[in-house]
Amino acid sequence: MTASAPAGLGAQPGGTAGAALSVLPGVLRRALGWADAHRSGFVLPQDVLEPHTKVNDTLKPLGELAQLCTTIRRSTDPDTPEHGTAGELIAFAWEQVHDGGLLLELLRGEPFAAYPYEIYAAFAGHGLRHEGFERLAGTLSSTRGWAHTEQHANRELGLINSERRVGAAPHTDPGPVLARTWLGGLSEPWMFEGPSGYALTHTVFHITDWCCVPERMPPDIDAYLRAWLPPWVDGCLESMQWDLTGELLAVAAALPGQPPSALLDAAWPALAAAQAPSGAVPETGPPVSPEDAPPGGAGTGPDPYPFLACYHSTLVTAFAAALSLKRLTAHRPDAATAETGAAA
Repeated sequence: MTASAPAGLGAQPGGTAGAALSVLPGVLRRALGWADAHRSGFVLPQDVLEPHTKVNDTLKPLGELAQLCTTIRRSTDPDTPEHGTAGELIAFAWEQVHDGGLLLELLRGEPFAAYPYEIYAAFAGHGLRHEGFERLAGTLSSTRGWAHTEQHANRELGLINSERRVGAAPHTDPGPVLARTWLGGLSEPWMFEGPSGYALTHTVFHITDWCCVPERMPPDIDAYLRAWLPPWVDGCLESMQWDLTGELLAVAAALPGQPPSALLDAAWPALAAAQAPSGAVPETGPPVSPEDAPPGGAGTGPDPYPFLACYHSTLVTAFAAALSLKRLTAHRPDAATAETGAAA
């Protein structure tokens, strides 16, 4: 038996004021707890460097764990359990890549592949470095072949942001690259669908350094997203696209200035309703109903979904929840009053 989809946003302009803040701490705690309890799913196989090994099932999950936990750690208070757990997961992922040595071997084997560099940049954003990797990467990134590797614009933005994180000079000006993306072109909003949705979310992730530097977002893109995120999120919730919903909510939390509180208050309770008691969030489809889910808190009991069918959406939910919680807490009226009083 499965639960029906939570109601969309179309019937109302926004949810109850404060609704997001009422669910976000629990959503973040459960999702991050699930990742912590499922470290075995992120462990790299012994043959990870062999040609037959599937990168999307091995290195990709581990790299995403490192990247999203880096933002979670940057977005949470140092005295919270979530801050500590995110740091421990980054350390675990660093051990899996042999403190960067495995990434050096990958780069030697595929010198013009972007993914070893991008995975390394996730760790570099946390201050973890490997001298040998950076020496080889510096040589490769100075070549004509590196500068002229053909790839989609939003992927190139990812490489530019990775270069920035590692401390290398970007191989090209990001402005014209951004202009070539679906989002940078301010495409007709009714052209939004799955692939364009993921392209736009990652464009935002790359230009804002994974949502940690909102001020890098151009004003026209900020205005465009504020206008069209509500109907896009509504459509994703209605079609039970939980993974893309989480990415769009991370984008909403990365907008500069005042966060879109009405959107976050309306959407977060709906996404929270799709989360299993174990903390897992499915990528798509009807969520497991509470009566069919395993009892207990985060990470307890058998999982309602296979690891590869929920690890990304669960990490994205934790990532978006940490960002939303930080932004809403910083901009709530009582926080502003407290800051004014302290300044006085």
